[in-house]
Order: sequence, then C-alpha cells, then structure tokens
Amino acid sequence: MKIAQSEFARRRQRLLEKLPAGSVALVCAAHLKTRNRDAEYSFRQDSDFYYLTGFNEPDALLLLIPGRVEGEFVLFCPPRDPQMEIWTGYRAGPEGCVRDFGADQAFSLTELEQTVPSLLDGASRLYYALGSDEALDGRVRGWLNEIRGRARQGAQAPEELVLLDNLLHELRLFKSEAEQEVMRRAAEISAEAHCRAMRAANPGMHEYQLEAEITGYCMQQGARFQAYSPIVGAGANACILHYIENSAPMQDGDLVLIDAGCELDNYASDITRTFPVNGRFSDEQKALYQLVLDTQEACIAAMKPGVPWNKIHDLSVECLTDGLIKLGLLVGERDALIEEGAYRRFYMHRIGHWLGMDVHDVGQYKLKGEWRPLEPGMVMTVEPGLYIAPDDDSVEPRWRGIGIRIEDDVLVTPAGCEVLTSAVPKTVAAIEELMARR
Repeated sequence: MKIAQSEFARRRQRLLEKLPAGSVALVCAAHLKTRNRDAEYSFRQDSDFYYLTGFNEPDALLLLIPGRVEGEFVLFCPPRDPQMEIWTGYRAGPEGCVRDFGADQAFSLTELEQTVPSLLDGASRLYYALGSDEALDGRVRGWLNEIRGRARQGAQAPEELVLLDNLLHELRLFKSEAEQEVMRRAAEISAEAHCRAMRAANPGMHEYQLEAEITGYCMQQGARFQAYSPIVGAGANACILHYIENSAPMQDGDLVLIDAGCELDNYASDITRTFPVNGRFSDEQKALYQLVLDTQEACIAAMKPGVPWNKIHDLSVECLTDGLIKLGLLVGERDALIEEGAYRRFYMHRIGHWLGMDVHDVGQYKLKGEWRPLEPGMVMTVEPGLYIAPDDDSVEPRWRGIGIRIEDDVLVTPAGCEVLTSAVPKTVAAIEELMARR
C-alpha cells in the first residue's frame, strides 16, 4: 500500500498556498550513512521531504516557489550514471523526476551551485529548517553570500530566513484519508505480529526470538522496516523504558513487554503489549496489569474533538494514583500525592505522543501557551504504564521487578476516536485464551 502521487501534489499545493508571494521553501532529502567499513545503513528518506515528494533517493533537494512562471515545484536529484547503477541501483534522474514525480523542473545535483542562487535571487523570504543539516546550512549561507556579492549587478538575496517547521508540521499533524488508510494497514500488520509473538512465547526462549517473530512477519507482509528499534523486555528488563538489547532468556513466571511496530510507506505504527511468558498472570501481575488496562481504557474513552491534549495525561495520572493507593503501593491522599509527584516513581513518562511519518511525530502540543484541543485527523498513542524497579525496597518484594505498559494507536474522529490497533488482545482473559492455543 502506497500513497498516490496525486496526494503528494495536493500536499505541495496546500503548502504553496500558505507561502507568501516572493518566498521560497527549501527542503532537503536524507543522506546515506555509513554503518561500518564499506557498508551503509538502509536508507530512510527524510519525513518532510518524502511528505512533499514521495521521492525516495538520497541527497535530493526540493524548492517550492509560489507563483513562479517556469514552475513552482523544482527538484534537484542524483544524476543518472549507468556504471554506478550497476552497483547501487536505478536512479530516476531529472527526467524521471518530471515524468514520475510531477516536478515542474528537475536538475542534476551537479547543477546545484549554479542554479540555486538564481532561484533564490529576488526572493524576499526563505523558508528553511535551519539547524537540521549542518552541511546544507553551510551551502545555504554560501548561496546567500553569493547573491549578496552581486548586489551591484541588481541581485537581491532573501531578507528573511524563516523556519519551515511550523507551516509544514501543522499540515503533517492532520492525517488525510489516504494517510489514515496506510496507518490502518500498518497497524493491522503490527497487530498480527504481536499476536504471533504471544502464541510463540515460552519459558526458556530468548527475547530476540520474539523480536524475530515480530520483524519476520512484518517483512512478509511488505513492511520491511520497523518504525523504531523493537523493545522486548522480560522480567525486570520491562522496567527499562528503552531497553533494546533483547538478549536475555525469558523465565517461567516472567512478564514480557513488547513495544514494536512496523513502518509502511514511511508511516509508523506503535504497539505495546505485556503478557506472561508461561501464559498465566500471577495475582500481583494481574492486579497491576488490570490497573494499567483500566487506565488506558478510561483515557481512550475520553478522547474526542475539543478535549485538551493534556487532559488525557492528567486522567491517566489520576487513575493510576487511585489504583496505586488501593494496592498499597502509595500511601496518602490522591490529590496531594499527585501534587508532589509521588506517582512518578512508578509512572515516569507521558500518556502518549503524536504518530505519523515519525513514531514521535511532528506537531505542536500547545498553541499560544495552552494545551491544544484534539481535532479530527490527529493520531496519537495512548500508553500508560507502571514500572516497579527490582531494587525498590520501599515496596513488598512480591511487586518488585514488574513492568507493564499497554499502548494503542488512536485516530481522533468527528464522533470520538478509532483505535487502529484494536486487533491485539489486551484483557487478561483474552491474552490467556490466545496463549492457551499455542
């Protein structure tokens, strides 16, 4: 499943409409990165660049120039080189950028230095993500200085440099129907991958074997890459929020926390489930798990247009604190405990984050200093958790070393919300039933 070129064209048009006359927007593609000698990491395109072009080659450069007679959409790309293509694969070249990606004009990267200054000459404002690419920052300064150096010949460099992020990232925050469909499919693939991991789990296995269940299935379904490094933490490893070693054996009686999601056409999914390696929750595990699940379900039920983003987090804090008091893990009055942050010993992260082309996607959480209200088209994760450190001697030994997080991807709709990742079981009964069928 891929986004159609007509969708990319609509995105460019929406951004062009927001750019004032006399401005230029410049967006850079990602670069190949060396992993070790003679080997590179798999290429992943810059999200902003891909959002506007659908073009998946490194080192390219996009200029959007509203009102330009010769064309508003200009691409610079790697040149065709038949000899190099034997080693590195097909390149579109300038002709392919026009034919296949809708560029009004396209040039080889070899023409950057002579062509870009002429495209910037006479513009009053340059929109550019300063600071995101140090090497390109230097080139942009060079282009501007070159134009300034020709001032007596009538050249005029942009007078203002404006960060593009606010305009572009606000567009990316609201997912179109096409984006929602890709994200639904990514969620479906990841959901089944988690179910397979539950069915595969057994004491004596290693964490990386469950990681292989997840990643292998996603690849078989056409999602070759994960949206982030999978977390598979058994036992006390589940209390390490960003644990990615995934190398330990899983013991009988352990819970295992899996936080993993595939990426499809550069769109992320993000799911966390926690389940018993042997298929049965202990009493302590069940009590903490049910508290996290009840909290998550309350937060999802509260999601609808108009609700401030932070209200969902505050609700999670209230629910978890109430539950921790009932379990005897916190002692005191709820509001006072929340005020002093007592819950942070067990719940140290926020309720979630925007989700889209990046797993921690772009978009402001506040507008003019106030938490922004949820609106249709936004996608966020809802992921409360509890983590009782294995060395926390302030609690009874029976609670120590238990880490639990439950995470789903939730789309805000006009009527409320849609859980994109609902196909993964998350009640105690449903998990135990699924695992009993191994």
